[in-house]
Amino acid sequence: MMVSTSLRRGLLPFAAAAFWFATPAMAQDVSPAHLAAAREAVDAIDATEQFDQILLNAATQIKAELIVNNPNLQNEISNMVDENALALAPRRGDLENEVARIYAKLFTEQELREIAQFYKSEAGRKLISQGPAASRDMMQAADVWSNGIVRDLRNSAQQGMRRLAPPAEASTAQ
Repeated sequence: MMVSTSLRRGLLPFAAAAFWFATPAMAQDVSPAHLAAAREAVDAIDATEQFDQILLNAATQIKAELIVNNPNLQNEISNMVDENALALAPRRGDLENEVARIYAKLFTEQELREIAQFYKSEAGRKLISQGPAASRDMMQAADVWSNGIVRDLRNSAQQGMRRLAPPAEASTAQ
C-alpha cells in the first residue's frame, strides 16, 4: 500500500501517541496510580518532546545514505524507509514508559499530580513556552555580569598588587 510521504510524516506522531496511550503502565516498584501520575506529569511538562525528531532524523539520514549509492531508486528507497519508520513509531511508547518510571522514582504520586496541575495551568504552559527565551536571556545577562565582575576583580587585584609590591622604579626612588 502506497501512502504519500507527507501523510506518513503527519501520521507518525499520532501513531506514536496512540501506542503510548494503549501501552499498559506496569512497574514493579511503582503502583499503577503512581505511574499514571508520572505519565500525566511527563506529558504536562513536555519532557519527551525533545525526542520527537529522532525517528524522522534517522529516516532522513538513512535515506540519504542509501540514495547516494542508488540514485535511480530514490522514490522506492524513500517509500521503503518511511514504511519501516512507521513500523517503528509505536516503540516511542517504550521511551514514554521509561521516562514516566524515572519520574515516578524521583517524585511522590502527590508531587507528580501537583506538577501536572501546575504545568497544565496557564502559568505552567507559559513557563514551558517562554522558558527557553528566559534561559537564553538569563545566560546573556550572566555573561555581561560575569565579564564585569572579572574586570572589576582584575582591576582591584592589580591595584592591590601595586600596594603590596610597588613597581621597581618607585621603590628605588625612595
